[in-house]
Amino acid sequence: MANLRRKLPPLTALTAFEAVARLASFTRAAEELGVTQAAVSRQIHLLEQTFGYPLFRRLHRRIEPTENGRLLASTTTTAFNLIAETIADLSKEEAEDELAISATMAFSQFWLLPRISSFSKAHPNLKLRIVTQDNVINVDSGEVDLAIRFGSGFWPNGHVELLFNDEIFPICSPEYAEEIGELHDPAELTRYPLISNDTTDPTWTGWTEWLAAFSVAAPARPSGMRCSFYTEAIYAALNGHGIALGWRRLVEDLLAQRRLVRMTDKAIVTRNAYFLILPRRRARKTSVDLLIEWLKDEASTLQIP
Repeated sequence: MANLRRKLPPLTALTAFEAVARLASFTRAAEELGVTQAAVSRQIHLLEQTFGYPLFRRLHRRIEPTENGRLLASTTTTAFNLIAETIADLSKEEAEDELAISATMAFSQFWLLPRISSFSKAHPNLKLRIVTQDNVINVDSGEVDLAIRFGSGFWPNGHVELLFNDEIFPICSPEYAEEIGELHDPAELTRYPLISNDTTDPTWTGWTEWLAAFSVAAPARPSGMRCSFYTEAIYAALNGHGIALGWRRLVEDLLAQRRLVRMTDKAIVTRNAYFLILPRRRARKTSVDLLIEWLKDEASTLQIP
């Protein structure tokens, strides 16, 4: 390496020379490099002193490389391009190592995060970034590699693949269920606090729609707690504040752990479903295909009728 340094002129001077030769102008080279024209001239003069021969002919209002200058310019440009391409490839590989997944707060907290460790263990070289946000996201923007959303399956800014559908039923804590006893008819639910959450999403099913499916009118003035997010509604149910609607895909772990229980065997299957949203205009990373395969394998463990 030391011998190589002695054989090469200063890199700053070579950079200035390559720019002057490519642009055929000291002025334009100075503008591209963000230095003064005098600074570029000094670097070229330094090279010519080092080599012992001129690199450019200074003509009236223009310059042109000498024969030695043309040879050095060709080699320098090729070398710089090779370095730039290598750096770009390395940067691409680094980007490939990170996989950004967007999911809603509820899906991320109740479904994705409890399971994603198995994917990480299978692919330890991938860096995962979970972007939790309930708002609509444009996957073509480059912010994320894949988004998971509940809806109709129509997203104008992305390619869509079905992940799974869902079913909804009333849930509460085991202690609260024991306190109120067994329920035999959906209409009996209206006697108790019904926990709800605010949403502007037209695809979301609330108590009014769920009860209407069984020809039951929702209370005009429900007595249950009203939360801002679905995650809060579930935590309210966990803490015995009443009965919430359980989206099976989101609460299946809590049901398996007996932290929540079903209040009735009545359920409705959602009209909409969970979808994977992928970029249309950006190349898909290889790691995205690995993630999709894993997501669909996880989804297949629970089939909703």
